[in-house]
Amino acid sequence: MAKRDFYDVLEISRTATEAEIKKSYRRMAMKFHPDRNAGDADTEEKFKEAKEAYEILSDAQKRAAYDQFGHAGVDQSMGGGGQRGGAGFSDVFGDVFNDIFGASGGGGRQGGYRGADLRYHLEMSLEDAVSGKTVEIRIPTHVECKTCDGSGAKSGTKPVTCTTCAGHGQVRMQQGFFSVQQPCPHCNGTGKMIQSPCGDCHGEGQIQEHKTLSVKVPAGVDTGDRIRLSGEGEAGQGGGGPGDLYVEVQVQRHDVFTRDDNNLFCDVPISFTTATLGGELEVPTLAGKASLKVPEGTQTGQQFRLRGKGVKSVRSGATGDLMCRIIVETPVKLSKKQKELLAQFAETLESSHSKHSPRHSSWLDKVKEFFD
Repeated sequence: MAKRDFYDVLEISRTATEAEIKKSYRRMAMKFHPDRNAGDADTEEKFKEAKEAYEILSDAQKRAAYDQFGHAGVDQSMGGGGQRGGAGFSDVFGDVFNDIFGASGGGGRQGGYRGADLRYHLEMSLEDAVSGKTVEIRIPTHVECKTCDGSGAKSGTKPVTCTTCAGHGQVRMQQGFFSVQQPCPHCNGTGKMIQSPCGDCHGEGQIQEHKTLSVKVPAGVDTGDRIRLSGEGEAGQGGGGPGDLYVEVQVQRHDVFTRDDNNLFCDVPISFTTATLGGELEVPTLAGKASLKVPEGTQTGQQFRLRGKGVKSVRSGATGDLMCRIIVETPVKLSKKQKELLAQFAETLESSHSKHSPRHSSWLDKVKEFFD
């Protein structure tokens, strides 16, 4: 089969610049890469075709020969993709490989490894979460070894350049028609090797300690909120900075209140007589007691709102409400006399039942319609 025009393969014009050629090839390589199209022979062939076109057009001399003589001008120089001047195929392919797999670029890591972030689970009472509190926490963590200043090398010695990767931190392995760059297995990508490890940290550059931190928890936090303590995470390696510590709040279950966003909810049990005749009750709030007026004829499940008695938002500053749900208690363990009085009371209601129990009468009417 006749070869396609290299410019058509990369979908560029014959006046394309070197940057345009490279950009187009990277796009093609990512699209047709075999690892993204496993088992697809057609896309693998297109990947090889794009590679061949790039090898010619990215080299100024080969491109000039191709422009003048076509494929015949470069047949002897192709040789399976040998060395050439200009931008190297391995360089641009390394860039594409990084885009696809997230691998680190050529050369050793600069500035070392940043320390890991840590998470601490902090349980708090509802009262402390609403009012805010400064607490002390003790956490295990890895810190930089003071004996070797984090180098991992014994006092008086220094890490030496890794002989496997020559200090680059990366090694390149050939896999079929393309090369793979990966962290050096002997120095773990640092580019350095320790011949005489520090006796305290055993060459790790870190030791484990416990530290106590003071955490200021702002008023109004809720379960799931996180407080970030910058630089209080794990120590970095090879000169890298420390990670952060995230204190995650868990508000404990409360005996009286439940919380929903900035509102508080509580159940208020009242007697049968209070529900019937009405009255004034004392109800609890997180700031003390408050007065709640219950109108006569109050039913179970009715809610009354006490504005501003909820939680002040940690973000907006707005304060929620306290919602009191009424629970009418049925009298239990009545004496004989109390039962007689209730029976007499019930007799007075029978003549005008619908007037005193409208919801019950309405429900009976609906039941009757259902069966009829």
